[in-house]
Amino acid sequence: MTSSVLDQLKRKEIVDLLDQGKRIDGRAFDQSRPLSIETGVISKANGSARVRLGDTEIVTGIKIQPDKPFPDLGDKGIFICTAEILPLAHPDAEPGPPGEDVIELARVVDRGIRESGMIDMSKLVLEKDKSVIGIFADNSVVDHDGNLFDACSYATTAAILSCKIPKWEIKNAVPVLVEDHESSPPITTIPVSITMGRIGEHILVDPNAEEWECIDARITITTNSDGNICALQKGGKNGFTVDQLSKCADIAISAATKIRERLKQTKG
Repeated sequence: MTSSVLDQLKRKEIVDLLDQGKRIDGRAFDQSRPLSIETGVISKANGSARVRLGDTEIVTGIKIQPDKPFPDLGDKGIFICTAEILPLAHPDAEPGPPGEDVIELARVVDRGIRESGMIDMSKLVLEKDKSVIGIFADNSVVDHDGNLFDACSYATTAAILSCKIPKWEIKNAVPVLVEDHESSPPITTIPVSITMGRIGEHILVDPNAEEWECIDARITITTNSDGNICALQKGGKNGFTVDQLSKCADIAISAATKIRERLKQTKG
């Protein structure tokens, strides 16, 4: 009961501020939190990145290895994204199998990168229908202060951009590693996701943890380097009007520009 009353008081405080044109942390409605990106943070990974979006912190590692292609995609490599929230990241986080929220997190990040065509998967084939190169991105949430979707997306994208792909050759039907031969991934575009929350009639970019607890609906929109929308995920108990969706799309396209320039700097 006490927790419920405190939640209601916090929501009222946030809504009252929004009605005055203010956010609880002083940002503009369309402003993301400060973003920092550091690459090469895991020495044994093929690529890695640490991203801090405000006080939300993600560490992502990339593992690259030969694998069997998906049955219906023998002419393309593999990309798989996973996520976990470490118990130390948030009071509600627990060890064990991922819950629905963590599964959704991984899928939204995966879909944004996959649907943008960021990696030319056709160039990761060792032997058609038999052996391809797999790129596996593992996201670990170290500190959860809201909006994991964008933080994990930026960390995964930065880790891919900075990774190096080993070279394999097929000998006797088996992939054999060629020592001291690495190349940059075949990048075609840089996807950027922008997550927005609706609280009442107000649309907020990159909600922090306090705002996240109050949102009526949320939406994550991913655009490619041409500014085209390539992926979208809606969540929350309620929805958006057509006008609100149009506004969110415009914000996502505009806000992605600055972040994309920051991500470009991580390219190896």
